[in-house]
Amino acid sequence: MRAFITGITGQDGSYLAEYLLGLGYDVYGIVRRHSVAEDQQDRIEHIKNHLQVSYGDLSDQSSLERAIVKAQPDEIYNLAAQSHVRVSFDIPQYTAQTNAIGVLNMLDTYKRVAPGAKFYQASSSEMFGLSVDEDGYQRETTSMNPVSPYGCAKVFGYNMVRHYRRAYKLHACNGILFNHESPRRGSNFVTKKVVNAACRIKAGKQKELVLGNIDSHRDWGHSKDYVRAMHMIINEPPDDFVVSTMQTHTIRDMCDIVFTYLGMDYRDYVTQDKRYMRPEELPYLRGDSTKIRTLGWEPEYTFKEMLHEMIEHD
Repeated sequence: MRAFITGITGQDGSYLAEYLLGLGYDVYGIVRRHSVAEDQQDRIEHIKNHLQVSYGDLSDQSSLERAIVKAQPDEIYNLAAQSHVRVSFDIPQYTAQTNAIGVLNMLDTYKRVAPGAKFYQASSSEMFGLSVDEDGYQRETTSMNPVSPYGCAKVFGYNMVRHYRRAYKLHACNGILFNHESPRRGSNFVTKKVVNAACRIKAGKQKELVLGNIDSHRDWGHSKDYVRAMHMIINEPPDDFVVSTMQTHTIRDMCDIVFTYLGMDYRDYVTQDKRYMRPEELPYLRGDSTKIRTLGWEPEYTFKEMLHEMIEHD
């Protein structure tokens, strides 16, 4: 089996590449060209000799076509994105070009070059935005009311996948993944920011941690669990699936767990600053993943175990 992964150097892409290699896949991927290449592929450095990676970009359809023709994949995983929700308010046009038009570029290339393959799109819980069902969950049938350029662009990509599936009879599916983290998370995401700062404070290298809204609720899982779900989804009849832990926690809860693990009280170190607030806040996310759980998927990591692993890594 051959798999093609966009975003292969990211958190999810690197774990997915590892997982598929373990299943005996040949794994191909694309990376964007950066002026500083030294740290761009850190997450896949330990498996790079087992991968076939070339330069490409979701905004450059010719590069996508060349890469997919070379790979001749059985499975295509589109994980590449401008992945930071807060940053999407600062660069909305770029976010839309990558997370919306980039998906369309991938789908069009897939339809023309490898229509016999299976296609997975990394959709997001941010698409639900302010919509919550009466029982306090968001699920496949919940209406989508995004509150960020990131969420809006993801809704476009999600709907294009559904359109291509219906219109062209393609095996195209969406994984609506709620927040998921790991030691490989980027340093400007709140989980990594909290863990890194707490470790530095414990070591006497930092005095405080400045955050935005610490009372927003999120449904956090581990990236390792969620890439298993991706592989399961793409190998089911084409459909859309929520992937979540079905539990929600606040950033305040996270700070408490992390600082307590290190023998500190977060209230002595954490402050808030409006500069880190979103122009439009998303207060609550909690996913109902019953649909994929009926197929046999279950998360292996608890919220606390995930944070403890991140702390030990740092």
